[in-house]
Amino acid sequence: MTDIQITKTTSEPGAALLAVSVPVDQVREAEFRATRAYQARARLPGFRKGKAPEAIIRKQFAADIREQALRDLIQASWRRALEQEPMKPIADPHIHDLKWEEGAPVTFTFHVEVKPDITLSRLGGFTLKRQVAPVTELQLQEQLDSLREQRAPWAPVPGEKPKPKDLVHVTIAQREGAEAKDPQPHHFVLGEGRAIPEVEERVMAMTPGDTVDVTVRFPDDFAEEAKRGQTRDIRLTLHEVKRQELPLLDDAFAREIGDFESLDALRQAVREDLERDAEREADAKVRADLVAQIVAANGISAPRPLVERVVLTYAQAYGITEDRLPEFATEFQPLAVQQVQRDLVLDWVVEHHQLRASAAELEAKIAELAERRQMAPAELKASLDKNKRLRDLERGLTEDKAFAFLLSQSTVEP
Repeated sequence: MTDIQITKTTSEPGAALLAVSVPVDQVREAEFRATRAYQARARLPGFRKGKAPEAIIRKQFAADIREQALRDLIQASWRRALEQEPMKPIADPHIHDLKWEEGAPVTFTFHVEVKPDITLSRLGGFTLKRQVAPVTELQLQEQLDSLREQRAPWAPVPGEKPKPKDLVHVTIAQREGAEAKDPQPHHFVLGEGRAIPEVEERVMAMTPGDTVDVTVRFPDDFAEEAKRGQTRDIRLTLHEVKRQELPLLDDAFAREIGDFESLDALRQAVREDLERDAEREADAKVRADLVAQIVAANGISAPRPLVERVVLTYAQAYGITEDRLPEFATEFQPLAVQQVQRDLVLDWVVEHHQLRASAAELEAKIAELAERRQMAPAELKASLDKNKRLRDLERGLTEDKAFAFLLSQSTVEP
């Protein structure tokens, strides 16, 4: 399909718009191929498979044939665009302004997000400070208390009003006048946000066995948009309150947690974990500072389309609804800008200094992780591949190589 016309209409850092026009004869050819494909596999009453007349196939599967033909035309047009235009797309294009009328060319616009061309003239000569925060006794105690909470059983608290962090068993029924309908049991921990604030407030004023008729209001930021600001008349019954009984922090607890002979041994293991976390945080801070200095020294801006892409990706991950997207975008934009700048710098360094992780390095890392997890390397690799984590592992190795190279060009002070 060499006659497809591709015209770049506008371009900006991070995006390009390409006008596409597919000639009529190629549109008909695509429709013919789609029709023949449906004809070959269609089973219609009165005809053997693949023997139904073309006219009947066109009528029976008109919408499907049109969709298949259009899909083929878009794919062919995209291949043509990649051959013609010197660009580096970071994702499949978006389709806009599609027009398809009988006897006329199919026209549409590709909106393509692309990696902008940048040049990094200065990569080193920076001074960085690596400061590892000391582990405090408070941090150590908080971590030990967290371990205690994980092992703490829930015990009933009869005759007491519940407190934050208590587990409550309630029944909530919709109330219409004096009649309660559709009672539903619920179990939740107070303070975790699983019930709306007004319900939690009412529950904390009750004792087990109490039933109250109340009107509650859904908060304005409630997850279900239709319920925001709405009020409900409910009948609320508190059946039971449970509270965690934290185990004693002693040698017996240490042995229960793991292979520790004493509480002192557990404390030491927890401290070492916290110290490793502090080391990783210090390294992450050095890397972030280095990227920030490279960005400033080379005047690297974050193209708007790429920033918007990052914002939308995180909004989907956090389950942000459409009406909350503008507020989220405003709050998240500075982080999105930093993410885009970081990716541009690292991608440029990896490409120009050939620092991409090799297959051998990836296999070695998989073997190391497999040994740590006491499993076969092939089993771990298959699991990573199935869960789409293999690429993340490769990306992490590549970033480590890139930062090792960049840090060797600068001075890191303790």
